[in-house]
Amino acid sequence: MHDRFNDISTVQPGQAVLSGKWVSSVIQILGYAATGFDLVPWNIYLFLVGVAGWFAVGVLWNDRALMLIHVVAFGSLVAGMASG
Repeated sequence: MHDRFNDISTVQPGQAVLSGKWVSSVIQILGYAATGFDLVPWNIYLFLVGVAGWFAVGVLWNDRALMLIHVVAFGSLVAGMASG
């Protein structure tokens, strides 16, 4: 019997991007919540993961503007971590 839930070939490229967008968005929202509750450094870690996820979506879409904004955001987060 074919198990469609364990067969990686059933995942379409569009589904992977859609999943990446949603997962990255939720992680970034959790980063905002962590900032609101002053959960440092967890807020930064969440933002780093969310930003990296959105960068990956930009790569999959070949969207340079999306990649650029998230590279800048990633650099800003890392610079802030290094200075603090």
